[in-house]
Amino acid sequence: MNQYELKQAFTGGRQVYGTLVASPSPKWAAEIRKAGLDFVFIDSEHMPLDPSARAWMCRCYREMNLAPIVRIPRCNAMEAFAAMEAGAAGVIAPYIETAEEVRILAGVLRYRPLKGERLKGVLDGTVTLTEKEREYFRNYNDGCLLLLNIESRHAVDHLDELLTDEVDGVFIGPHDLSINLGIPEEYDHPEFELYVERIIAACRERGIGVGNHNSGSLEKQISWAKKGMNITMWNSDVGRFVQAIGEDFDRVRKALGEESGEARGVVTI
Repeated sequence: MNQYELKQAFTGGRQVYGTLVASPSPKWAAEIRKAGLDFVFIDSEHMPLDPSARAWMCRCYREMNLAPIVRIPRCNAMEAFAAMEAGAAGVIAPYIETAEEVRILAGVLRYRPLKGERLKGVLDGTVTLTEKEREYFRNYNDGCLLLLNIESRHAVDHLDELLTDEVDGVFIGPHDLSINLGIPEEYDHPEFELYVERIIAACRERGIGVGNHNSGSLEKQISWAKKGMNITMWNSDVGRFVQAIGEDFDRVRKALGEESGEARGVVTI
């Protein structure tokens, strides 16, 4: 999907599928296309991606009709600007908790390349754009997707302030959310389920996309989708490689009468 098709799917509540891609290999990009995905997730928060490599990945996946969604390291106007200039179809900022953070991101995605004091004036209402300017910015930023990482109790408790008309979707961070709630990785805990359901309900009410990034239980991912998540982002290229190659070598070890990788203290995903 391109970003326009992805946005229509978000608003229409249709299921879309993606995975985290860490490898910038040209060979890998061609193989990912065979997986039947709608988008790819490029994580600049947890991976030290070179800007040139990130830009190459964005442009490559766009050409393959796989919308590249980039998570920037932090909520920062210049970080969001750089991701969009690199070719991202949309931007996700981590750990969003305030309306001001959403406003900063919306300013970039809706008024790029406007910056500085004039952009601040537009956002706070002290500067009025002409219709010519508004049309320019609409065309220049057409289809840019703004997504929020919701990862804390505070964010969920203030969703009404965060889910403005500028927001296209929400990605729940299940790991960080569980930790923030004081129940680390207890994804079956009633309080965790309650908070996830609150996020889903708020997004569905507003007609925006909602999903999460999960690499643990596929069954859990399916159950959340059945509750209303329409963005399924499962695992990563690195995660699946480690899992598959570990299982293969365990088969070899077993055939040779050796201990499994787990028994030898090898950590597997």
